[in-house]
Amino acid sequence: MTAALDDADRRARILIVDDEPNNRLLLQVMLSSDGYEIVTASAGAEALELVEQAPPDLIVLDVMMPGMDGYQVATRIKANPATRHIPVIMLTALSDRNSMIHGLNAGAEEFLTKPVVRAELSVRVKNLLRLTEPGSGGAVEA
Repeated sequence: MTAALDDADRRARILIVDDEPNNRLLLQVMLSSDGYEIVTASAGAEALELVEQAPPDLIVLDVMMPGMDGYQVATRIKANPATRHIPVIMLTALSDRNSMIHGLNAGAEEFLTKPVVRAELSVRVKNLLRLTEPGSGGAVEA
């Protein structure tokens, strides 16, 4: 099998970051049923370590977490030239416009409110992964 086929056959790897175990499990069930490889973290610092060790293809990131919140995690990921290309979907129970703008300013590509609708999450994940595939004409490294 050639390297190109190996890359094409590889499942997209998604990092789910949420301090609530039930939320992580729910998101894991939603996304693994779409065939993605799922990795989870329960805190911002843990997520940054995982991203450094093996960068995922996409990150689903809760906003409100103790210690380092999702805004801080997204800002650090997007400030690093090695990881800034990783798409981030921020999730929150906050539904005000200021929270959404803060998330987008932190570097998130998408912002979803809880409770998450599986179909909406699935489509947004699929679209972001398609846009960031090599050769897709999407995100380009500077």
